[in-house]
Amino acid sequence: MKKLSRAAKTDIFTYLLATAGFLAAQCIQGAGLMSSSLKGQLVPICAYVVMAISLNLTVGILGELSLGHAGFMSIGSFSGVVAAVALEPVIPAPEIRLASAMVIGAVCAGGAGILIGVPVLRLRGDYLAIVTLAFGEIVLNLTNCLYVGTDSQGLHISMLTSAEALGLASDGRVIINGPVGASGITRLSSFTAGFILILITLFIVQNLVNSRTGRAILAVRDNRISAESVGISVTKHKMIAFVLSAVLAGAAGVLFALNMNTIVPTKFNFNTSILILVFVVLGGLGKIWGSIIAAAVLTVLPEALRGFSNYRMLAYAIVLILIMLLTNSPFIKSVLGRMRVPFNGRRNT
Repeated sequence: MKKLSRAAKTDIFTYLLATAGFLAAQCIQGAGLMSSSLKGQLVPICAYVVMAISLNLTVGILGELSLGHAGFMSIGSFSGVVAAVALEPVIPAPEIRLASAMVIGAVCAGGAGILIGVPVLRLRGDYLAIVTLAFGEIVLNLTNCLYVGTDSQGLHISMLTSAEALGLASDGRVIINGPVGASGITRLSSFTAGFILILITLFIVQNLVNSRTGRAILAVRDNRISAESVGISVTKHKMIAFVLSAVLAGAAGVLFALNMNTIVPTKFNFNTSILILVFVVLGGLGKIWGSIIAAAVLTVLPEALRGFSNYRMLAYAIVLILIMLLTNSPFIKSVLGRMRVPFNGRRNT
């Protein structure tokens, strides 16, 4: 361990943290000590962890504020649901169908990332935040008007006022019914599939950060002018981080949607984008392991505070404020710094 770099130690710790959480949850569930409500949150926790890691790639590592990340999750969710239904006659195995739907959802979200990234990534700061916020609202309104069905003739898509405009045959089925969303979804997602997706996400993001491209992205974040002066293409590296973030968000959206019987467009509104941003900020900008902890804890916390009845959201807000105060306390930072000394094998002089 002493021969490893600090970045390598952090990466190993992140993998171990995710694995320990998965094994602990499996043991608790196997022993029958897990409540039914917590069991139902296992897959959403995995989806939110992937969302937090992917947004951290944009906000923490790239250094750009995005307020429309739920839009990519929405695109992945609904395209994944359509793919899962359409592939059911061809691919009966649920695991393969889930993986195929994730790939399709990730590709669709990545395409949306390219579409929005090309014109807006030349913007910075508040301007980029406003445009991504508008993107999320546009996706929400489009999915509210979207009708998709399938029959023996294939897929039918309409943006008109009702599902009758699809013109489905007698053997047809409506998959997405406008503002009603998608209902009657076959639940394909599992906690194991969510854990595998987290490991894939960690592998992609951590290898990107430690690569030459990742160092260029960090250089763009730290000093745009200096990065341009040494020949780094700012727009290119912004696009790489932004599109990869969208791809991972799309895969997380498929995992999330295929764990529900019904999914509606309003689930991916502005509040969801802010919730994911809270995970990133509380976990620490650029700290992947912090995003994992924050997403898991803050997803479970509202359910754990249900005993407070009407005051549980007030208690939730107080906990968030206390966490922010503690993580920004100089005393806490100095204590954590002293704790890292034995791990890094160095002593203060």
